[in-house]
Amino acid sequence: MSTKECPSCAMEVDNKSKVCPICQYEFAEFSIGYRWIAIVLIITMLLAFFVF
Repeated sequence: MSTKECPSCAMEVDNKSKVCPICQYEFAEFSIGYRWIAIVLIITMLLAFFVF
């Protein structure tokens, strides 16, 4: 089982958890669309850096 650390209480919780069971901290989730936009922007900036 993979875990992640809660930034609020430092408790190790399941990686799939959306809310910490101890302190009720809600983990932020980014949609797949935001990830693809970030990847495209990074690639574009790298290409612009190396071309110019």
